[in-house]
Amino acid sequence: MIDTIKIGTLRWHHILNPSDEDLEYLRDNFHFHPLDIEDCKSVYNQRPKIDEYDDYYFLILHFPNFDKQNRFLKTKEVKIFWGEDYVITIGKSHWVVAEMFREAKSRLESKEEFDIGTSDRLLYRILERLMQETMLILKKIGDDVESNNRDLFSKRPVRTIEKITATRKNIILLNTIFKPQLPLFARFESGAIKGFAENMEDYWGNILDYYKNMYDQTEDYAELIQGLAMTFDSLQANRTNEIMKILTLVSSILLPLTFITGLYGMNINLPLQNDPRSFYLVIGAMVVIVLFMYGFFKTKKWL
Repeated sequence: MIDTIKIGTLRWHHILNPSDEDLEYLRDNFHFHPLDIEDCKSVYNQRPKIDEYDDYYFLILHFPNFDKQNRFLKTKEVKIFWGEDYVITIGKSHWVVAEMFREAKSRLESKEEFDIGTSDRLLYRILERLMQETMLILKKIGDDVESNNRDLFSKRPVRTIEKITATRKNIILLNTIFKPQLPLFARFESGAIKGFAENMEDYWGNILDYYKNMYDQTEDYAELIQGLAMTFDSLQANRTNEIMKILTLVSSILLPLTFITGLYGMNINLPLQNDPRSFYLVIGAMVVIVLFMYGFFKTKKWL
């Protein structure tokens, strides 16, 4: 179903889960390229791009969003047809776009005024809102990185490694989203994408600044989480070595004691076996051996 609002001479069409009839309407009334219509039919994420035609642009953009458990990020696709007097947002669009459309519709019903007069300005507002929501997601990722940093020395290694792995997975996804779209937004700021309104260079530059800032933060978080993962691995390896060292030293102390007890457990004639003090003599010898070996290990700073 095509939902439409009018802002002066500008029209914003919003189509959520488009049917074949909706796409045929777009093809017949707006004369969009058949390949763009095919992209709109696809249920799989397309590569981000901007196709330029004589009278319209077609954009496919990717932005992150958390899953229902608010743990892992997933890619949300935004498809936009951008003409001189219209903007069409289509497909299973990012929830931010749907929310913006509902807000605009509510404001129109309340007869509130808009400061949007051109399709370029409306597209800018949509992109700006998407950038702002993405910045909030990045803030949460930054908080997760800081939380992982605090948990490095916790006594719950399994939980810590799970958190580091989840954060690392989210950062990798962010990087795969941001990196290919950086040159795309640079085309706006450079003037390669001219649009339909004058004096939009500063606005497109602001969008590019948003995007560069998010990309730089993602790169920083990627380096931090990699360093935290390496530090965690080193800590766990050091803890394992300490445990193995203690166990080895305990085994070294018990080895001569086990030899003595095994020797006197054999059914053969041994020195002092008939002496009534033999038990205390053997126990005393074992205590001396333990003290000697303990002192030896302390001297070598092995304990």
